[in-house]
Amino acid sequence: MYPLRPLPAPLVLGGLCLLTSCSLRMQPAERARPGVSLPPSMLPAPAQAPVPVKKRPVPPPVYRYTYLDTLMVGEKIVRLYPGSRATYERLPVQEWLVSQAADEGDELDPEAEERRRLRKASTAQRAGRTLALKCQNGKFVRLVNNPTENYDTSVLYEYVATLPGIHHWLIAVRLYEGGYYLLVDQRTGRQTVVWSPPSVSPDGHYFICGSSDVLARYEPSGLQVWSMQTGRPQLLWERQTDWGVSQPRWLNGHTVLFEQDFIHNGDVDTRVMRLTLPD
Repeated sequence: MYPLRPLPAPLVLGGLCLLTSCSLRMQPAERARPGVSLPPSMLPAPAQAPVPVKKRPVPPPVYRYTYLDTLMVGEKIVRLYPGSRATYERLPVQEWLVSQAADEGDELDPEAEERRRLRKASTAQRAGRTLALKCQNGKFVRLVNNPTENYDTSVLYEYVATLPGIHHWLIAVRLYEGGYYLLVDQRTGRQTVVWSPPSVSPDGHYFICGSSDVLARYEPSGLQVWSMQTGRPQLLWERQTDWGVSQPRWLNGHTVLFEQDFIHNGDVDTRVMRLTLPD
C-alpha cells in the first residue's frame, strides 16, 4: 500500500478555483420559462404617463387683489377696492377739478381763463406779472412770474380757485417742465405744496390729491391724503405708484371714489376704485 502524500498547496488551490469557476459557469441564468407567469410582486411597474398639472389662470398684475394696494394711514391699514362706475358718475364734481378744454380748433388761453376766475375772487388780483393774495390778517402774498428759457428759474403762477371748505387759495405753478400746485392759507398766507388740485371732503376734514402721469412720467403718479383737523393741511400719507389717480369724488365724509389709470396691453386703461379712510 502506498502512503497518501499531501498535494502541494498551489495544486489544491488551483483545483478548487477550477471547480468553483466551472460550477459558476454551468449555472443557468435566471429567466422566465415559456408559459410560466411571474408573480405580481416580481413584475416591473407599468410606465405611467405624467399627469399634467393644471395651472391656475394668472390675471394681469393690475387685476390681482394684492395689486390693488394696501396703504397705511398712521398705524391703520387702508385697502382699495373696485368701485361702482354708476355710483361714481352720480357724484358731484368740485368745479376746480373740471379741466377746461378748448373748443375744437382753438387753443386754450391760460391768461384769459385766469382773468375769468379772478373776477369771482375779491381777495385775489393780478397786476402784470404779480399775483397778489390778501390774507385775513392784512398780509399780502405776492407771487411773481418769471417766464424765462432757464430750466432752473422759469416759473409761472396761475390762480385757479378759492376753496371755502378749507379756507385756502389754489395756485397752479408752471415750471419749465412740469409743475405742481400751491395751497395758500387765506388767514395766514402759509403755503403748502400739493401734487394736484384737492378734492375736499363734504365736512372739510380731509382732502385728497390724485396725480396721473402713467405715460410721460414727468409728474408723480399716485395719491395723497391730507387732514384739516387742526385747521391747516397735514399730510397723513402719500404713495407714488405705477398707476394714476384722476377725478376723486367723495361718497361721504370718509369714502372717496376715483378713476385709476393704468397701463394694460401697452395702452392706458381706467377703472373706478373705492377708498375708505379710517375713523
